[in-house]
Amino acid sequence: MTLNRRRFLGTAAVTAGVLSAPAVLGAAHGRPKVVVIGGGAGGATAARYLAKDSDGMIDVTLIEPSRHYYTCFFSNLYLGDFRTMDSIGFSYGNLASDYGINVVHDWAVGVDRDTKMVTTAGGHEFAYDKLIVSPGIDFVDGAVPGWDVSAQAKMPHAYKAGSQTELLRAQIEQMPEGGTFAMVAPPNPYRCPPGPYERVSMVAHRLTQLNPTAKILIADPKESFSKQGLFQEGWNRYYSGMIERIGPDFGGGNVEVDPEAMTLTIDGSVENVDVCNVIPAMKAGRIADLAGLTEGNWAPVNAADLSSKMDPDVHVLGDSAEQGDMPKSGFSANSQAKVCANAVRGQLTDSTIFPARFSNTCWSLIAPDDSVKVGATYEATDEKIARVDGFISEVGETLEVREETYQEAIGWYAGITDDMFG
Repeated sequence: MTLNRRRFLGTAAVTAGVLSAPAVLGAAHGRPKVVVIGGGAGGATAARYLAKDSDGMIDVTLIEPSRHYYTCFFSNLYLGDFRTMDSIGFSYGNLASDYGINVVHDWAVGVDRDTKMVTTAGGHEFAYDKLIVSPGIDFVDGAVPGWDVSAQAKMPHAYKAGSQTELLRAQIEQMPEGGTFAMVAPPNPYRCPPGPYERVSMVAHRLTQLNPTAKILIADPKESFSKQGLFQEGWNRYYSGMIERIGPDFGGGNVEVDPEAMTLTIDGSVENVDVCNVIPAMKAGRIADLAGLTEGNWAPVNAADLSSKMDPDVHVLGDSAEQGDMPKSGFSANSQAKVCANAVRGQLTDSTIFPARFSNTCWSLIAPDDSVKVGATYEATDEKIARVDGFISEVGETLEVREETYQEAIGWYAGITDDMFG
């Protein structure tokens, strides 16, 4: 068999994958099989909805390497000391015990779309009738000169929540008095458009408690960013004189780093820093590329059911998908997963498929009880997922309104994680 992008069986030696449930093909003879790769907001939601809404008619397997999942959304609040790591961590136990999902803790390393087979690093193979791919993001090689993933222990990205998030918080808390926290912000498009700037807010809040003379430096390649006026208003109110953002007009798009020397060079000017949070340019999770589902950095999909434009029996959700107007966010992935699950269930069991409707809201905490939001609703067109209408918090809102927004965010977080994990 010739190996190519369409017909690929991974042979990479990846360790630490462990099966949490038997990987038995054809365990339920006659039932259509759906394999879901990735257990985040897209994959976990899709697996749960397929299992609970199909009344046992579909055999669902979820392949996810982590036994414990930490949400990227709300991980910034851990940096600001508003949440614990335990409070943003979840297991897959309910999906297995309550919904009968075969949860496999292993890396998916190959997809053969001709034979409809997924291969894992542990050497197991899983046949599918429909495949849902929701692997999140990976980073573009060479996006920030001087940085690659081998440098993440010294200059963490913390854009995949978990140990990286814990490392970044430890570095912040160990900064010398009056030290400098630097961030290299990513270019568009990337996961959670307001995320880097909420992170700056949370770091600033933590530093006002621990190290009030510290400085924050942002090197940003973008002309503007999500909720810019709202963040800048908050930074002036709560963290005056602490935060400096250098945009592309002043060299923010021309940066390089030296993890060994702990320097950030902006347009030729070398800055000595104490912590450097490098958030590189992003692309679809690697398995999407290995499966031949990408064009450029992302995987193009059809809006009505998130099916891949490369293969109608494969669906791509969330951050990895190139779908149109929706931002890459946990809310978006969760919304897309429900549409996809309904479509896949309908195609496999001849049940009703409802018209695709999508929504997204992103909340950002700026300071204690001061949260802002942006969101929109969307519909499926022949060309893309298209924005219908939207909303955003206003500059100058009362603190009562901002506190209500924060409480709304907390309620949403409880709701979406229950929607993902049961």
